[in-house]
Amino acid sequence: MKNYSIILLAAALSSCASIRRHNEQRASCIEPDKLKEDVDYAYSKLQKMHPQLYWYISKQDLDHKFDSLKQTINQPLTPLQFYFKLQPVIADIREGHLSLRIPRKKFSKREIKTLENKKGLFSRFEYYVKDDHLYITENKDSIENIQPGTEVLSINTVPVSEYLKKYRALISSDGYNTTFQSYFLKDVFFNFYTAENGFKDTATIETLYKGQKNTYTLHRESKSRNDLDQDKQQEKRTPEKKVNDYVASSNSYNRNFKFLDKDSTTAYIKVKSFSRDYSDKFYKETFEKIKKAGSKYLIIDVRNNYGGSLYEINNLYSYLAPQPYVLIKPSQLTSRLTPLKTNYFRKSNAFQYAFKSLAYPTYVFAQTFSTYKKDGKVFYKMKADKPTKPNKDAFNGKVFVLINGGSFSASSIITAKLKYDQRAVLVGEETGGANDGTVAGFYSYQKLPHSRINLPIGLLLVQPNINFLHTKKGVAPDITITESMQDIIEKRDPQLEWVKQEIAKEKEHQ
Repeated sequence: MKNYSIILLAAALSSCASIRRHNEQRASCIEPDKLKEDVDYAYSKLQKMHPQLYWYISKQDLDHKFDSLKQTINQPLTPLQFYFKLQPVIADIREGHLSLRIPRKKFSKREIKTLENKKGLFSRFEYYVKDDHLYITENKDSIENIQPGTEVLSINTVPVSEYLKKYRALISSDGYNTTFQSYFLKDVFFNFYTAENGFKDTATIETLYKGQKNTYTLHRESKSRNDLDQDKQQEKRTPEKKVNDYVASSNSYNRNFKFLDKDSTTAYIKVKSFSRDYSDKFYKETFEKIKKAGSKYLIIDVRNNYGGSLYEINNLYSYLAPQPYVLIKPSQLTSRLTPLKTNYFRKSNAFQYAFKSLAYPTYVFAQTFSTYKKDGKVFYKMKADKPTKPNKDAFNGKVFVLINGGSFSASSIITAKLKYDQRAVLVGEETGGANDGTVAGFYSYQKLPHSRINLPIGLLLVQPNINFLHTKKGVAPDITITESMQDIIEKRDPQLEWVKQEIAKEKEHQ
């Protein structure tokens, strides 16, 4: 026990020292020559590992952008300042999965506990982004009686429009898609803001509502005992929470199923994220209910679904396919050694590191034989690129899929396949992810040598098994219906309502 206590104490002291070193490094300035070396390092790793680096930008143009960036680095910068210079160039590659990790301050366990015991400063609102304007669409706690539809003009006297312009340059969708940014930006705006400005206990915002300007001071209030009890209750994983993939932080489910009418004619499945967790059980139970009810229509809602597991979308497709199918084309890599560059020991504690060390030979063996060469190219073996049979409870009726600019990655893969196979009617707006695939799969986490910024690089070219359109844009809906801010505020759903009306019309003619 004494030795065990010494080990724990040593681990705690080491963790504290590590946090201190990280924060000191984050606050220190780095010489221009070293930052330029980081630029070269990042580009070199991208050229070696990224299987489709010049999909949306020519090598000549990208070379020019990196060279031009280095010419602007003529004074020492902190890692955060350097991030705001390098990330816009990474974003110009137009690969939505490709992004530097913003260098954040690290917190001790005590500091994290203190923050957890307080309410958020900005997260108690829901937001909507339109051009260079940020609006509040929901005030969860009725803070200062701020009304939905209120525009936030400034935060601590800095115009929000400046932040939006700055942060918009940091993100991109796949290709030349125009719908993704506003959805993603509203979700990550305050991630960027707090990384840049820190976690403050107060903030002064200037607002505009119905032509009238107001100024409010927001406070990071302490949670009540009731709030803390609710947090604990939300974290409990009941069987229902597991199957529907409950997310405690948002008090919502990743997966939901219900019938939209009394006679169960229309089934509705909402998937917020293809997380894979308990997905087999969810789809099995859901499609058994749909089959038993004899439903004729199915609505699948993947709006604001940023993607996730290929396994899950392949499983979902098996419940929609009328015949055997192949979901994706073979996934390309830059070399047979690429799968071994996935940072196997990343984020391992001492115990995990020891265990992984024992398992490492098996891992190397498995990864070595997971690739194959064909026509001079290297591919990775994936279950989703093999023929899959329809599930015995596969749905045979009419399928509608709701999509928008927040439908990204795996959401775009499955909707592109559904559209190509003419298995569903897509309703909404162009997806945020590309029609012809993306680069993701698994990642190699590269750390720039001087700034210590992390650069995760997707290693697999993942494309739906379709004839490519080469539009360099998202999956286009069959029926275009957009949603306004007022729709969101008043909780109207014009896209779902259109589908319901279309189903009602078809029923009348049956």
